[in-house]
Amino acid sequence: MSDRRRTRDERTRSWPQVVRGAVTGLVAAVVALGVAELVAAVSSSFRSPVIDVGDRVVDAVPPSVKDLAIDWFGTNDKVALLAGIAVVLAVIAALVGAIATGTPRHRGHLWVGVVGISAFGVVGAASALTARDERSPLAVLPSLVGAAAGAAALVVLVRAGARAGGHELRQDGSPDGTTAQETGDDGSPDPVGAGEGAPSRRAFLVIGASLAAAGVAAAATGRWLGARFSAAASRAAVVLPDALRPLAPVPAAVSVDVEGVTPFVTPNADFYRIDTALQVPQVPIEDWRLRVGGMVRRPLELSFRELTERDVVEADITLTCVSNEVGGGLLGSARWLGVRLDDLLEDAGVRRGADQVVGRSVDGYTCGFPVSALDGRDALVAFGMNGEPLPLEHGFPARLIVPGLYGYVSATKWLTEIELTTFDRFDQYWVPRGWDAEAPIKTSSRIDTPRGLARIPAGTTAVAGVAWAQTRGISAVEVRVDDGPWQRAELAAELNDVTWRQWVHRWEATPGQHSLTVRAIDGTGAIQTAERSEPMPNGSSGLHQIVVLVD
Repeated sequence: MSDRRRTRDERTRSWPQVVRGAVTGLVAAVVALGVAELVAAVSSSFRSPVIDVGDRVVDAVPPSVKDLAIDWFGTNDKVALLAGIAVVLAVIAALVGAIATGTPRHRGHLWVGVVGISAFGVVGAASALTARDERSPLAVLPSLVGAAAGAAALVVLVRAGARAGGHELRQDGSPDGTTAQETGDDGSPDPVGAGEGAPSRRAFLVIGASLAAAGVAAAATGRWLGARFSAAASRAAVVLPDALRPLAPVPAAVSVDVEGVTPFVTPNADFYRIDTALQVPQVPIEDWRLRVGGMVRRPLELSFRELTERDVVEADITLTCVSNEVGGGLLGSARWLGVRLDDLLEDAGVRRGADQVVGRSVDGYTCGFPVSALDGRDALVAFGMNGEPLPLEHGFPARLIVPGLYGYVSATKWLTEIELTTFDRFDQYWVPRGWDAEAPIKTSSRIDTPRGLARIPAGTTAVAGVAWAQTRGISAVEVRVDDGPWQRAELAAELNDVTWRQWVHRWEATPGQHSLTVRAIDGTGAIQTAERSEPMPNGSSGLHQIVVLVD
C-alpha cells in the first residue's frame, strides 16, 4: 500500500474515532451536570455549578459588555449568558473527550480527560466559595460530586470506545493507537462492521445512551426536588394589609388613549427585569428577616409580619434602569405598597455622619444611595406591587423603591438588610465597576407610536409616547418634524411628579420620508438635553428620533 493511500485510510479511520471521542466528552459532561443538579437539590443553600459560574461571570464582566448584552438581548440577557456557558462547556467537553480517546495515529490520554472533567468541578467549587452571599464550605459538593461522576463516565466510555474501535488498551487505560484487526485475509482493509467491532460499537452506543439518559434524569430529578425550595407557596399565602390612606384608582385622564402608547400602569408580567441574579432567589416569608443596622442608635430586626403591621402606604412610582438607551423600554410604572423608609430609619435613629443608605440582597448584591435622598419623597420598603405581593422575580418578599434614582443605586430586590454607612467607607456593587455613586434620573422622553420606519397614510397622525423626570415632573413635551420648529404636544393629566407622563401630537403628515424628534421640559423648566451619552456612568441622554414613511 502506498504511503499516500495509507495516510488517506488513516484519516478515514480517524474521523469516526474523533466523533466518538467528542460524544464521549459530551456524555460525560451531561452526567457531571446532571449529578451536580441532583446534589444541589439536597439543600436550599446549594446552587447549580452553572449558576455559580454564571454569577461569577456577571460579577467579572466589564460594564461595557454588560450594556452590550442588554442592548443585544434586552431582558433575555441572562438566558443568553447561560446559553453561552452551555456552548462553551459543550465545546470544551467535546475536546476533552477527543483527547482522551485519541485517533489511530495518536494515542489517547485518558488522564488528560479525567483532569479536564475534574477542572470543571474545581471551577464550580471555586465559584461557590467566592459567591457574594455567605456559603458553607459544603457548597462545593454539587461541583465536586458532579465532576467525579463525569470523570467516571468518561473512563467507562473511553474503555468502551476502545473496544468498539478494536483498539488495545495500554496499562494506563488509554488506547494504544493500533488496531487489533486492520486488514482482511487478502490484505485489503477490513470492511466496516466486520469482526468483533460491530457488537462492540453497539455496546458503546448502548452505554453512551444509558449514561446520557441517566444524566438527563438526574438533572430533571434535581430540578423537581429543588422546586420544594420555591417561595411561590409562601407568596400565595400572603394577605396584603390595607394602606392607612388608600389611593384612589388611577384616573383615565392620565392616558392619552392612543393605540400603541405604553399603558400608564405596567402590568407585573410586562414589567422590565434587570438584575444580576441568574437564578431568582427563593425567600419564604417564614425564614425572612429585615435587619437595619450600621450607623444607627437602635438596630432593628423585623419579621415579615412585623414589617406589614407598621403604617402601610401606597405610592405610584415609575422606575427606570440606568441601562435604558435613548428610546428604550427599561422602565415601568406601578402602584407599590409598603412602609416608608424614612419612618423605619427614624425608629432606628441614624447617627450623625452617615451619608449613605445601603440595601443588601439575600444573594449578596448591594445598592447604595445618599441619605439626603430621603427628603420627603415616598421611598419605600415595598412588599406589594399593583395589588398583589411582589412577584418572585421582582424581589419577594420585600425590596427598596426610591423615586428619582436609577435602580442600580436604590432598587434592592430580595432585601434582607439596610445599613447606614458613608460613601468613604463603602462602595456599592456597581461603583468599583465604573458607575457613579449617585444617580438621579435624567429628563427623558420617548416616541411610542408610530414605530420607526413605519409606513403611515397621509393625513392626521397621532404621534404619542411618554416622558419622565422623576421628582421634578414633566411640564411640557415638544415634537419636531424634520428640521422644522418645535411644536407643543398635548399632555395627559399628571398623576404626580414621580411617574411618567403621556403625550400626543396631532401631525398632518405629508407624503415622503420624515424624521420625528421629541424632547421634554421638566417641572423646573429645564429642557431635555440633546447631547448624546451612553448609559455608563450615570444614564443615557439625547433626543429620541425616528424616521417614518408617509404614503
